[in-house]
Amino acid sequence: MQDYSMPSSTLQEWKDFINCCPQAHVLQSPAWGELKSQFGWENTWVIQGELGAQVLFQKIPFGYQIAYLPRGPVSKDGRGVYHPDWLGLLEKLDQICRERKAVLLKIEPDIWKEDSPDDCPPPTGFKNSFHNIQPPRTILVSLQEAEEDILARMKSKTRYNIRLAEKKDIIVRQLEEVEAFYSLLENTSDRAEFGIHSLAYYRKAFGLFSQAGECKLFLAEYQGTPLASIMVFVRGGRSWYFYGASSNLHRELMPTYLVQWEAMRWAKYIGCQSYDFWGVPDQDLDTLEENFSRRGDGLWGVYRFKRGFGGELKRACGPWDRVYLPGLYFLYSIRVWLKSRGG
Repeated sequence: MQDYSMPSSTLQEWKDFINCCPQAHVLQSPAWGELKSQFGWENTWVIQGELGAQVLFQKIPFGYQIAYLPRGPVSKDGRGVYHPDWLGLLEKLDQICRERKAVLLKIEPDIWKEDSPDDCPPPTGFKNSFHNIQPPRTILVSLQEAEEDILARMKSKTRYNIRLAEKKDIIVRQLEEVEAFYSLLENTSDRAEFGIHSLAYYRKAFGLFSQAGECKLFLAEYQGTPLASIMVFVRGGRSWYFYGASSNLHRELMPTYLVQWEAMRWAKYIGCQSYDFWGVPDQDLDTLEENFSRRGDGLWGVYRFKRGFGGELKRACGPWDRVYLPGLYFLYSIRVWLKSRGG
């Protein structure tokens, strides 16, 4: 790879770099940076040797900013902060963050804690953070086996629900527009009391990623009535279920199970090796299994559903914070803590 000497790189340089890193996370893709840049963030790209990062900046009061590196930095070998070029990259990141009056740089690396050395300690100069932006724990389903074997790993009730939906004539098809998805999403948001993005956000996300061949929108319907819809992203042999919605109608027909299965089949067909269910409570397996039947708050409400597909519980390293302005970081941390508690 080319070694860039400037602290920041151009979009074209980032595209050239990321194309040499096929396993890079979708949150480091140029399309994700463009999406976030139109909804409250500014993005920049930094490359040092064989290591690079797409960094997002968000303005906060009095001219300060928050710097955020989602699921990076990126390298061909996937070593991220453990790559030999890390210190050189960090020097450039520090320069840019200080120039932009960043209070902190938050990193949520694309490294599984289970695969990292020494239980994934933060790099020198970083501290463990109590505040994550992306869900750190997930369920990852391998798509490398035959469909029959993938089904066999699922909970028996999940397999039954998939077959029931097929038997009851639930139809799953791909959408070219987001309106039906968003209508279901509004319904889900009202029912489950969680926040959603604007219609414009999902339009832009789908437009950017589908144009790049990195996103599909699936709809499950019964006799022409939309019942469930999911937006799935793909990149470099990996797939992610980011957004989902469902109706209260005909829930007994199990459309949410079939739409997930058809998305998994599609991801497998195009060569993906894994399907990431993107978000379960940040607890160990024993705690999850002991408590999921009696809890429905937060991500607990979806754990029962996601666990049925037979994947492996995985936990990403981090989040880690590099603090540039300690006094403001303290105030920012209080603000984040109060917001998390509804204050």
